[in-house]
Amino acid sequence: MLLFAVATLLAAIAACVQGTIGFGLALTSAPLLALLDPAFVPGPLLVASLPLALAALLRERGHADVHGVLTAFAGRVPGTAVGALAVAALPVLFLHVTIGLLVLLGVAVSVWAPRFHPTGRVLFGAGVISGVTGTVAAIGGPPIALVYQHASGPRIRATLALYFALGTVLSVSALWLTGSFGRHEAVLAAILVPGTVIGFLLSGPVLKVVDAGRIRPLVLGAAVVSAIVLLVTALI
Repeated sequence: MLLFAVATLLAAIAACVQGTIGFGLALTSAPLLALLDPAFVPGPLLVASLPLALAALLRERGHADVHGVLTAFAGRVPGTAVGALAVAALPVLFLHVTIGLLVLLGVAVSVWAPRFHPTGRVLFGAGVISGVTGTVAAIGGPPIALVYQHASGPRIRATLALYFALGTVLSVSALWLTGSFGRHEAVLAAILVPGTVIGFLLSGPVLKVVDAGRIRPLVLGAAVVSAIVLLVTALI
């Protein structure tokens, strides 16, 4: 009962963050959920993100960049395969440190580089990276969010929601095929779902404040936090 209560609270807070800026479910909850049970990450957390993504897509339907998502998703397919193999073959410490450094590098490049547009090549590359990071650590949002950082709040949230909905199915399938997702992980995913639903409902009233010129700093800040959390938890 205590496990359910704590997991629900963590999932609700994390889902509220993602419902507000478009991503952040894993970076907000993964480290603490892993303390409750390491099996919460990545499979159960990925599964619990699916209803959140579908609800966000429904709320802001019409704003998603469908073509961009399909291009990024084409890159996510090989990236997911690499991520699933990496989970089965490489030390978690190495994987998480590498991902954390890649996200920090992406933020640095996006801050100092001239403003860019989400071209097909950029989206495909971001999709590959996202496939790896999402499958290894359930943190697939930052690479795609950085590409769309100059878009409006509804555009970012709806596009990421569509991308997450497709990517979650792919990543969980890959984990299942490699033996990293089974009955225990399915039970843990069911524990998280009520919290993600509550968190999404709580995010609604915050959207107007966030969309008033604050979405890009929040996206960049959340990406940095995700990298730092991943590095700290990996090194301790």
